[in-house]
Amino acid sequence: MNNNIYGIDLGTCNMKVFCKSTGKILNEKNTIAIVNKNQLYAYGDAAYAMYEKAPENINVTFPIVNGVIADFNNVQTMIFDFLEKHVKGKIHGAEYIVAVPTDITEVEKKAFFDLFYKSKAKPKNVLLCEKPIADAVGLGLDVNEPTGVMIVDIGADTTEISVISLGGLVLSDLLHFGGNRIDESIISHIKRTYNLVIGQKTAKSLKENLGSGLPGREEGMVIVGRDLVSGLPIELEINAQTVYEAIKDNLNSICNSIKMILEKTPPEVAKDIIHAGIYITGGGSKIQNLDELFTQITNIRVNTCENPEESVVRGLNKIVSDEKYKRLTFNMKTRILR
Repeated sequence: MNNNIYGIDLGTCNMKVFCKSTGKILNEKNTIAIVNKNQLYAYGDAAYAMYEKAPENINVTFPIVNGVIADFNNVQTMIFDFLEKHVKGKIHGAEYIVAVPTDITEVEKKAFFDLFYKSKAKPKNVLLCEKPIADAVGLGLDVNEPTGVMIVDIGADTTEISVISLGGLVLSDLLHFGGNRIDESIISHIKRTYNLVIGQKTAKSLKENLGSGLPGREEGMVIVGRDLVSGLPIELEINAQTVYEAIKDNLNSICNSIKMILEKTPPEVAKDIIHAGIYITGGGSKIQNLDELFTQITNIRVNTCENPEESVVRGLNKIVSDEKYKRLTFNMKTRILR
């Protein structure tokens, strides 16, 4: 049995790697720090620690934007350097299964394929798997059955709403906003309401600690920002209702997109979804009461899971470990680009 296989999920914020030889999932920030415009200075958690704190000659960026590769060379360098340092198995001549969004072009999917196929690792094989399929497998659903499933994956840059049956996509919609847009809305609302400028890390912390799909939370949190009037740093307590007001329009946009997909879903598939419920995954799904909001809007039960940001890579784990799931993958060498 070949254990030299890796499942790769390259998200905007995090890259997750499943190593079949160890059975472990590795999770690292998908961030790079560039010094002097073109030299890779740091990557992963080390680069993320510099985010919003680096001097002018160091540019900290996220090389995956809106679900696609924005900096091919540095992403490739980062992945293989990370694998060489953290995995025990051989990365040369290995097999790689890479998760890709559904609603991107074939050229953009091929970039994920080439990331490994045209690398110095000289892989034995490179297969792609559409993220919603891996998501469903990671949730423990049997996607090969003739049963309709709806999955809403709220990532950092994108939200992917998918309906799956018989191992394929019935419907899907890739929205070009996710957790990062929600963070930006919090930054704008705090600035407009309190004349206070905060960073994205602070906004993310507010979202994670006070965010809610419904009004009514009573907690508060002290943050530090720059006062626009005095120009000085100050402390200010922000309550959960303020965060709700900042993010509610973004959450309603996701609700509207879910309703649009449901309206297009074939009746027999919709019946399955009503019985099984909607599944929400991705880091953005951890916002408190988000499941209740979606249930209020759709009148359909909503299912959550533990560690939802790892559901795709958990699915890749099962796909690389069980031959019956290999039919869910594809090789770009056999596909015609559109």
